[in-house]
Amino acid sequence: SSQPFEEGAVAVGGARIVGVGARAELVSKFDGAAVVDFGEAALLPGLVNCHSHLELTAMRGFLEREEGDFFAWLEKLTRARMLRMTDEDIRASATWGVVEGLRAGVTSYGDASSAGAAPLKALRDAGARGIVFQEAFGPDPNIARTQFEKLRDAVARLSETGGGETGAGGDEDRLVNVGVSPHAPYTVSAPLLELVTDYALAERLPMMIHAAESRAERLLLREGRGPFADGLRARDIEWRAPGVSPVRYLSSLGVLRARPLLAHCIDVDDADIAL
Repeated sequence: SSQPFEEGAVAVGGARIVGVGARAELVSKFDGAAVVDFGEAALLPGLVNCHSHLELTAMRGFLEREEGDFFAWLEKLTRARMLRMTDEDIRASATWGVVEGLRAGVTSYGDASSAGAAPLKALRDAGARGIVFQEAFGPDPNIARTQFEKLRDAVARLSETGGGETGAGGDEDRLVNVGVSPHAPYTVSAPLLELVTDYALAERLPMMIHAAESRAERLLLREGRGPFADGLRARDIEWRAPGVSPVRYLSSLGVLRARPLLAHCIDVDDADIAL
């Protein structure tokens, strides 16, 4: 890091920054280059939103009444996403989210998505950078292999799109890449978590998982009770509480070997943070 440049400038060549420093020095060094003066402004690197759900942008204002009850909030969101939003809605919602972000200075995203093609195309069309983490669901261990194969097929389809335009470095500098996201400990069985982790390591895919989001999640994992536990029982899905925190649970399954991005992590203790 360095001190801010007063009367500084950034020299751009093609898709890359080729110089940063005092304006007078850069004007002299790149003689003949076009100069754009932004006046009283601060030039900053693009901001990074490391956890977004671009396809849900259109739900702004729809979930506020449930924000004090995580389970009710999640249930309402899921129902609306599955039953009320068409593919066209999802595409428009993702595009809206990217455009809003760019206008606010966000140029890179870590986006968790069950409809990976929509945010991938939105990011690509806008020229933004990001990783689209294709989500996997399935709390029933009996269908873990089937759900894993669905994820693998979805990743293959996204990868076939090319992941967007490449940067100046070619394929190694692709602007939009694909990752995987076993959604959360309360929606993904232990066998499925292990399958996705092994897959991410073997294919060198980035991985993201929601973890330690709520009291309901803690109750499920530590004590086997609460709304998530009730939901699993209602679906005749067997669940044996491991008796540990979400972070320790993921560690015990080897998930942390993939160095996943853990989203939220608001219900953790000092030992979880150290781990």
